[in-house]
Amino acid sequence: MLPVAVIVSLLPAVPATAQAHAGATYYVDSRSGDDAAAGTSASTAWKSLDQAISDLKPGDTVSVRRGSGFTGPVTLTSSGTKAQPITITTHGSGAKPKISGSGDDCVVVKGDHWRISGLWASACRWAGFRLDGDDNELIGVQADKNIAGAFVTPSGARNTIRDSVFTDNNRMSVNDEGGDNDSGAFGVLLNGDDNVVTRNTITGSFAKSKDYGTDGAAVEIFGGDRNRVTHNTSRNNETFTELGAKKGKTATGNVFAFNVVTSSRKRGSFLITRGPRHIVGPVKGTVAVHNSVYLPARDTVGWSCHDGCAPSILKLRNNVIVVGGETGFEDGKGADEGGSVYKGRRTRFKLGPKSVMADPKFTSRTDLRPGAGSPALGRGIVLPPSWYGGKAFAKDMKGKALTGSPDAGAYQR
Repeated sequence: MLPVAVIVSLLPAVPATAQAHAGATYYVDSRSGDDAAAGTSASTAWKSLDQAISDLKPGDTVSVRRGSGFTGPVTLTSSGTKAQPITITTHGSGAKPKISGSGDDCVVVKGDHWRISGLWASACRWAGFRLDGDDNELIGVQADKNIAGAFVTPSGARNTIRDSVFTDNNRMSVNDEGGDNDSGAFGVLLNGDDNVVTRNTITGSFAKSKDYGTDGAAVEIFGGDRNRVTHNTSRNNETFTELGAKKGKTATGNVFAFNVVTSSRKRGSFLITRGPRHIVGPVKGTVAVHNSVYLPARDTVGWSCHDGCAPSILKLRNNVIVVGGETGFEDGKGADEGGSVYKGRRTRFKLGPKSVMADPKFTSRTDLRPGAGSPALGRGIVLPPSWYGGKAFAKDMKGKALTGSPDAGAYQR
């Protein structure tokens, strides 16, 4: 047997291109940077983002000084890997670095495995953040004054949008007379599959519409499958979620869990979905579980499953829904519903197992935790983690695990 040292010496050398890239950090400062500088420290920062993002490798980081401002688009074409994503972060103090400009979408992610945090996209052509690639993350970003705060295109899959703020994305893309086709004012729009939207705050997603009076949604899904929308806070949006797909396409198996939805607007709804008779139906396999909803105005709807509703279209479990209008609507064979508490002026669906019409005794109009003696306590039906989109999401709005007989709504005792 050859000695170990000899064996090692006989092994082929690993090419430099196959070795792991250690990762470099580049700095950008739009106010005092210089594109002729080294760009490798905060004191030698570059001025433009384009210089920093032109040739990034897996494991590289771009750090942008807070208070900086840029005109989009910022187009990210490189790709990281699962083990070594490419990172955009911030340094310094002050407002988030702002990207704006009506000529194009502001931040366009064409590559895969990006981890983007701390940026602000405002008043862009269409989307603040557009995700064309796969396995990207938006973390702690901000978007306002766009048609869509964040937009995952049909090619985008397995992206995560979390811990971010989407405020007043209140512009329409289509707004014309007739045709039942107005569209816009999205906090988040999902056209792709297997994405996660979690722990975001989404407010003010509504705009005037010639077809509908007003329109908009906190999270809209059109043609996307198996997306998980969990633990978000929604305030003063037209609709929390609306689902549809082009004929021949799908929007199947989307999950909405542990979201808290409130509004002081005169109009609003929690969830709108469609059966096969609708122009953008059928939308199959939608699950809404452990959501808490308070929409006190008269022109409000808890959930609507229309134009051929069926258990294969919509399943609801363990929700608490209080509206000033209609708690829920179903036609056809109806939705699969149970374990929930409802209060409203009118109900047009059949209550399922353990569901009741009663006052859930919310702590306040904005704090939707159930108070003492609430019928939501212990009301829920025990469910496997698949109902929530997986074991990682089987916790309440505050991170408390579900044990024993669960409470209905987004909060557990």
